[in-house]
Amino acid sequence: MAYFSYKIEHDFGLAPNPFGGYCTLAVCKPTIRNNKDLKLGDWIIGTGSAKLKMLHHLIFAMQVEEKITMQEYWDDPRFQYKKPVINGSLVQMYGDNFYHVDAKTKKWKQENCAHSLIGGRTNEEHLRVDTGGKFVLISTTFIYFGDKAIQIPKRFLEVCSEGRNMKGPSIPLKTADNFILWLMGKYELGIHGDPINWKQHLNSK
Repeated sequence: MAYFSYKIEHDFGLAPNPFGGYCTLAVCKPTIRNNKDLKLGDWIIGTGSAKLKMLHHLIFAMQVEEKITMQEYWDDPRFQYKKPVINGSLVQMYGDNFYHVDAKTKKWKQENCAHSLIGGRTNEEHLRVDTGGKFVLISTTFIYFGDKAIQIPKRFLEVCSEGRNMKGPSIPLKTADNFILWLMGKYELGIHGDPINWKQHLNSK
């Protein structure tokens, strides 16, 4: 079992998307989603950043149980509810299932979503980065804290990525194993809080 950790700069419930019983990582972080060393059973750990004022706080942890392509994700009946509805609820607005291959052009198409430009126009930069990760990572074994992010105990801080990039092989396995054992023993699986950046929407009303 291996571990992959990264700092989260913004948290809208898009990446990861923890809703509907499945935690999914479908967009952003192509270096993790497309990592040749990532196997089923591995853990992804997302920690807070200085930008979120949550450095060394745990936002989510998920054990990868499935890896499917973006097109398979689009077609899968289980994940139709994750297709975004821009004028819907916040959960619907930040759905992460919005890429598929256009039947005519045979190129990736970005549906109107949180990564689109105004008016639903394609954001080419997001399309390039998002589709650069071939796989969507799926989990039912996850803990998502969001705005209830917990302080990671000092004895486990080596699981955190201190830079801008992913941290993987350099995470001490014993420390990470003990961290997950501690986490699973202390907290229930599932959602414990709302996405951190939702307060922007709530405060604007």
